[in-house]
Amino acid sequence: MLIIGEKINGTLKKVGQAVLDRDGAFIQDLARRQAEAGADYIDVNAGTPAAREPEDLVWLVETVQAVTELPLCLDSANPKALAAALERTARPPLINSISGEESRLTEILPLVPGRAAGVIAMLLDDTGMPQGVEDRLRVAHRILERTRAAGIPDEQVYIDPLVMAVATQQDGALVALKTMRTLRAQYPDVRFSVGLSNVSFGLPVRTLVNQAFLTLALYEGLDAAIMDPLDRGVMGMLLAAEVVLGRDRFCRRYVGAYRSGHLGRPQ
Repeated sequence: MLIIGEKINGTLKKVGQAVLDRDGAFIQDLARRQAEAGADYIDVNAGTPAAREPEDLVWLVETVQAVTELPLCLDSANPKALAAALERTARPPLINSISGEESRLTEILPLVPGRAAGVIAMLLDDTGMPQGVEDRLRVAHRILERTRAAGIPDEQVYIDPLVMAVATQQDGALVALKTMRTLRAQYPDVRFSVGLSNVSFGLPVRTLVNQAFLTLALYEGLDAAIMDPLDRGVMGMLLAAEVVLGRDRFCRRYVGAYRSGHLGRPQ
């Protein structure tokens, strides 16, 4: 499973200030630590107003790439910012995200073919946030019609089933899991990605809820998660679940993490 490190997000107060102050050392430390902890991609989100976001996102791309060779996940709904950042990425990135909203399909989708490793597609559209499985499936069908028409193969589309906080919507996790299960049967080559921490918003000891949901999502075929690779509990649960589910050939990833000191309590 792809681990997309979530820490460089300008909507977080300290990160947002670092972007404004051009504090490269702070951003690079976050990038290094996530890479060392086992991230496969580094998410970069400037979180600044649209007019300045292209410049800020380009700065983040260049700052992070100076200290890690990991590919990036460009996190923005601003097509101008994404286009500018794509010109500076050293390796094909993921684009986070499109949706069923016509503006995103029209303006962001054309940036993907031949330039990105894949695109995350959120299951919402111009009618708003879908409440149940059927509404999510309707949006997914529309998105996949458009991605296929644009020449993007299903295996480069990461469907985000929209995990809702279980503190406010009790079946929020179950709806996402059922959506994944149904779509997997209909589109076997499509991949799935979630924003892991959404499920635990508003609850104490959030890492436990994140771990529980991650295990269930892996069973349903989760392919990627935007998550905190510095959370040793979540990372340990992920590695152990992949072993149990037969997704870690000869347990190499699990054993490698143990030998490098990334499993169990820090010494």
